[in-house]
Amino acid sequence: MKLTVLPRTLPTAPALIRIGISLAAIALAALLQWDGAPASARLADEWLRDRFVNLQARATPESRILVVDIDESTLAQLPWPWSRARLAELVERLVQGGARGVALDIVMFKPGDAAGDARLAMLAAQGPVVLAQLFDFQRGGQALRSGALIGGVVAPRPAGVPAASGFLANHAGLSRAAFAGNIGVIPDADGVLRRVPSTTWFDGKLYPSLAVALVRCCGGDGLPQLAPLQRVPFARTWDAYVVAKAADVLAERVPAALIANRLVLVGSSSLSIGDRVASPLGASTAGLLVHAAMLSSLLDLQAGTAPAPWPGKAIAIWFSVLVVALSAYTFPRLAAVASVLLLAAASALWLALAYAMHAHDPAFSASGPLVVDLFLLAVAVPFHWQLTQQNSRKLLGTLRQYVATAVVDELLRSDLKDPLAPRQLQVTTLIADMEGYTTQVEALPVEQAARLTTDFLDCLTRPVLDQHGTLDKYTGDGLVAFWGAPLPNAAHADLALDAAQAILAEVARFSRRRVAAGHAPLRVRIGIESGLAMAGDYGTSFRSIYTAVGDSVNTASRLEQAARDFPYDVIIGEGTVARATRHRFLLLGERRLRGKENPIKLYTLELPA
Repeated sequence: MKLTVLPRTLPTAPALIRIGISLAAIALAALLQWDGAPASARLADEWLRDRFVNLQARATPESRILVVDIDESTLAQLPWPWSRARLAELVERLVQGGARGVALDIVMFKPGDAAGDARLAMLAAQGPVVLAQLFDFQRGGQALRSGALIGGVVAPRPAGVPAASGFLANHAGLSRAAFAGNIGVIPDADGVLRRVPSTTWFDGKLYPSLAVALVRCCGGDGLPQLAPLQRVPFARTWDAYVVAKAADVLAERVPAALIANRLVLVGSSSLSIGDRVASPLGASTAGLLVHAAMLSSLLDLQAGTAPAPWPGKAIAIWFSVLVVALSAYTFPRLAAVASVLLLAAASALWLALAYAMHAHDPAFSASGPLVVDLFLLAVAVPFHWQLTQQNSRKLLGTLRQYVATAVVDELLRSDLKDPLAPRQLQVTTLIADMEGYTTQVEALPVEQAARLTTDFLDCLTRPVLDQHGTLDKYTGDGLVAFWGAPLPNAAHADLALDAAQAILAEVARFSRRRVAAGHAPLRVRIGIESGLAMAGDYGTSFRSIYTAVGDSVNTASRLEQAARDFPYDVIIGEGTVARATRHRFLLLGERRLRGKENPIKLYTLELPA
């Protein structure tokens, strides 16, 4: 038994580079979805998400929450700071109005009037009231520690939960409150607030945020596991919330139906108090809106009406993989402009998908696939463009071996996608050969024989190229050329006849020089025929040639052979005579050529007298 080992085809350098670009793009797609992605990439991602937030924020009414705003008009009537008695009265009005719970977005780190503090302490200890305390997450400098913290649960620090460096809590007189929530925030590197800590770890204890504490105080414990840093959804604009002015609540001008059975947030949107942050909704967003948005999302989670989670990271990676695979397949086959348009379409499709996914996964990188597209635009498109240019230069080099420069220029101006692809065309074939070549060279040294062959082929080649012919091949001491391919040309027959006349003149001059040098005269035999032929680049992966095949080509070869039986150097077939418009012909009679069933008429050029 004979074992045959088949050779393995190794990938070419361009193929290896294409594979490397694709793998690098896929690795980049995975890196950008990783939690440890570079900060610059995260900021780009957040910028895009901010645009989604602005487009998606709606004024859909939120009926479960009442926002009591100490706004500018309230402060005009009741200037800040307020006494504790007034704050206590505001809370009492809300509790008595049937509120499910009241959260104060106000830290009272210093004691106030005793009676008012006592009323607030009693409400916080016995009523559905949540006080605020602020944790400081800044590192460096003197740690802020003021007031008495409440509501902490002793526990080791869970992974991802931010640790505070200091705090600002309510004064000790309010330390018996049942519930308190953190209102401290951690803006991103660009100063925009996009996430708030759902839980804060400080001094061995865990403390909930204000919204979490309010839900637990008055809405039960049916909350799922929350991310340590919860993305603020900002799904609703300020107009979506039921807002009551604090002055109207104190004056009992707010209908009871607006208070009853709602969770109430008390704070201030006033610029003079300064509870403002930069958010995706704007450079100056009321802190109350941040807490309201978080509270609304927690209620959605509790009710099971929150957007269903989607595997955004996996979807983003697979989308990028598909784009990379599509690019690897199409870029070698497309023009650079088409490749750019393909990436633009992929980016637009991803933007639509990311927009739809935004509310379903707060953690995936919305800009990741766009960065991958940008990488392909910056690396893959120029690489394939360069390959195309190299192939074009190679194609032009191949064409210039066959055709005149003017024809190459015309091909470049044409709209033919692949000018060398085989096509059926009307062509005129010219086959020329030296008569008695063996006799001419057998007595010559090798160098002189080679020189004779080269000079004779020059006499044949120059007229072909001057008349815009396509050089098919050399046949030792002759050549094959044709007109009408790769570019169709209605005058192909006349151009071939012009070339034949020029060849006769060139060979005659060359022969006279050789005779003067003591050598035998030269004669060229030429056969010309026109007709349909398949012209194109034929061959194998090892070698190819641009040639024409067909009956008219074979006939031209037979005509060239027939010239030895006539005193005329050029023998022309019926097809060429029928298509020529600028030449006159002399009929030589009929002859049955080898391979032909019927005799055909033979002609030669009628030379001027």
